[in-house]
Amino acid sequence: MKSSRLRHRLAGTAAVTVLVGAGALAAAPSAVAKANLLAINKVAMQAPDLQVKVTYSCDPGMNHQLVAHAMKINQPGPEEPVAAGTIKTDKLTCDYNSHTAQITLRTALGSHFDKGEKAKVAVFYFDNDGFSYARQETVVVL
Repeated sequence: MKSSRLRHRLAGTAAVTVLVGAGALAAAPSAVAKANLLAINKVAMQAPDLQVKVTYSCDPGMNHQLVAHAMKINQPGPEEPVAAGTIKTDKLTCDYNSHTAQITLRTALGSHFDKGEKAKVAVFYFDNDGFSYARQETVVVL
């Protein structure tokens, strides 16, 4: 009879342990798995510059910049027209949730973009050590 009680107690303890673990997992923030993501929503001409609307999420305490870069494609000549812009770390809201931001890309000296041209646009996070990650790219007609 004692072994039967012992088995019931062990089984009950194991069941409680599993339920507590499952409860802790369910209570964990579900957004953690989606932090540090990027998506390009829209690219528009804002003569002479470009504007990129981005949806982003990032970890709290992250110390990275959000960078956008564009270059004209199928451009004959030695130099490709380019534009770039950033959102500094202190301007990002990093709380695991998704946020939208608009980045103005300034054209490089001697570069220009015209309506109807194709451009390749990339957005990514850039850290203090020079590494980039979560890169997203798209090709658009301006």
